[in-house]
Amino acid sequence: MKLLDLVFRQSPPEPWVEGEKIPWNEPEFSQRMLREHLSQEHDAASRRFATIDCHVDWIHQHLLAEKPAKILDLGCGPGLYTSRLARLGHECMGVDFSPASIAYAQKEATQEGLPCRYLEADIREAAYGTGYDLAMSIFGELNVFRPEDAKLILQKAHAALKEGGQILLEPHTFAAVQEIGESPATWYTAKGGLFTTAPHLCLQENFWDAARRVAITRYFVVDALTDEIERHSASVQAYTEEEYRELLEGCGFRDVTFYPSLSGEEDAEQPYLIAVVARKEYEAN
Repeated sequence: MKLLDLVFRQSPPEPWVEGEKIPWNEPEFSQRMLREHLSQEHDAASRRFATIDCHVDWIHQHLLAEKPAKILDLGCGPGLYTSRLARLGHECMGVDFSPASIAYAQKEATQEGLPCRYLEADIREAAYGTGYDLAMSIFGELNVFRPEDAKLILQKAHAALKEGGQILLEPHTFAAVQEIGESPATWYTAKGGLFTTAPHLCLQENFWDAARRVAITRYFVVDALTDEIERHSASVQAYTEEEYRELLEGCGFRDVTFYPSLSGEEDAEQPYLIAVVARKEYEAN
């Protein structure tokens, strides 16, 4: 893109048309993102380790009753949850399409001899396997997919679970997604960063599609050396709690239960996410 293309950009954009999400699967981008995942200065890419430890304790104690389980983590990133769950005696399978994150997770599991396997793949297309006691998709991952893709992922997770197995979601609240879409445009300059190692200007604008209940964020990254512009876009689908319930029940889940966070309690640090647990029913004899 050139500056003239930026001036005559479509506004507002269509959800998901200009990109599924920022380029997590590009090798160089994923390597830069891995540094953000592992940073202990913020909770933007992944949580800080103390928070993850708290969440893992809740999953281990409340959902799994401290009994060994087979766990599927959809959008596992660098394995920060799966590695901890494996140290508690669980067997884990993680799927993510970020090559740097999967490489990091696999290396850590190999070095420690953890019962973890990892697959670099798009969770919409990946083969999950079967026989899981718990499938989880956390940190707002489900909301970044189109509704039909979110339904597909949940149907695949349902098929992958044992009878009586559970699914754990950590989606955005409706208000949080709307707030993203209604946030004002911003910009910053940097000598290098997540999108590029070159000096650049990043312009960010947000849109709220009220009819489809989708927040769209566009990033225009202007290379300060060449004036070339890269555009990235991410869309986030909003659901009410009742719509989450209907979505899960429509995919065969029952006993849908809502929690204020992955610790089971209110979390002032991240009030924009909730936890949802549901169960795959036992088949009638």
